[in-house]
Amino acid sequence: MTPRTLTRAAVAGLAAVALFGSAACGSGFDDSAKDTKQSSGPADLQIMIGSSGDAETKAVQDAAAKWASSSGNTATVTPAQDLVQQLGQALAGGTPPDVFYVDAGRFADYASVGALEPYGDKINNSNDFYESLRNAFTYDGKFYCAPKDFSTLALQVNTDLWAKAGLTDADLPTTWEQLTAVSQKIKAKGMVPLAIGDTRDRIGAFLVENGGWWTSKDGKQPTADTPENLAALEYVKTLLTSGYAKFPKQLDAGWAGEAFGKGKAVMAIEGNWIKGALQNDFPTVKYKVIEMPAGPTGKGTLSFTNCWGIAAKSKYKEQAIKFVEAMTAGDQQITFAKAFGVMPSRQSVSDQYSQAFPADQAFIGGAAYAQGPVNAPKMDSVLSDLDAGLQGLANGDPKQILQNFDKNFKAALGG
Repeated sequence: MTPRTLTRAAVAGLAAVALFGSAACGSGFDDSAKDTKQSSGPADLQIMIGSSGDAETKAVQDAAAKWASSSGNTATVTPAQDLVQQLGQALAGGTPPDVFYVDAGRFADYASVGALEPYGDKINNSNDFYESLRNAFTYDGKFYCAPKDFSTLALQVNTDLWAKAGLTDADLPTTWEQLTAVSQKIKAKGMVPLAIGDTRDRIGAFLVENGGWWTSKDGKQPTADTPENLAALEYVKTLLTSGYAKFPKQLDAGWAGEAFGKGKAVMAIEGNWIKGALQNDFPTVKYKVIEMPAGPTGKGTLSFTNCWGIAAKSKYKEQAIKFVEAMTAGDQQITFAKAFGVMPSRQSVSDQYSQAFPADQAFIGGAAYAQGPVNAPKMDSVLSDLDAGLQGLANGDPKQILQNFDKNFKAALGG
């Protein structure tokens, strides 16, 4: 299990070629979507999800059946084998499902060609969604789709190894300086201090902690080559070259959670999906979770989320919006959280969630300062190149990595 590390790169290209090729030919989705005759009677909603497993599939199917029964509609939930491929083919073929999961890392690809209905502000109390999640699904100033749920990164600490290194709760790092100091002590005891993934989906958190990011807030301009981002990458490079941090492959692991579970690192940077992985694969590991150490400008972390997309070509847009409203109601989100471990996207139920899952406070706390993924279309090759640069960071030139991203971003968008 390597959650959130291959979300974009592993699925790049297959359906996107068909989807964006058809849009590039001229008509795109907008014109034909306007011609779609809307049905006001009972809807037969088709819903496609990218399920994490049987628990999520059953929970969504149960919720959809409840909504259908109470509303007089029907709703068929289909878990996709490969959501991006199947959804891309359906969109390109003009027969998309009415409602579907949209990963934040792919959202701009769909929104930029008119495949999505921009309904976000039609959802009841839409301002209740965390601002960082709203931003993740905003394109050209429009809030397109309601965030389904989300995850954030935090710092996991193996408490047995922590004590073995002579450290106590008073040493838990809350700043970069403290992270460096405890790493030095851990290394002196012959242990690896930190396991961290070798992509933007982990290293990018350090940029946020120093007030930077890869792009502008609206996703239209590259902003990688800045002093803030350079200082952040130089700090990560120092961790790597000092032996304070290692990538999973250096620890004979597929992802940082595995390295942490095997006891090959005292700390790891992962999201709340690590809970299930450790419980299933390494149930004897004792650990605690704290918020990411703050950088020079304050706290920062990354968020990972999906929204409930509604097809621009759907005949049942109004009914679909009502369906999404039911799926994102606070009580329903708590039900989903208990069923398959996600965090609610509505701020109004954060206290309720924290009471139900007190060990997750560090993850839910990160929502206030989390940064979503790069929100721009046509980014597959750009982001793959960025990850390649980050994987060579220990022996590479941080400034060159940042400059390459800016150059590649502009080229991809024709800038």
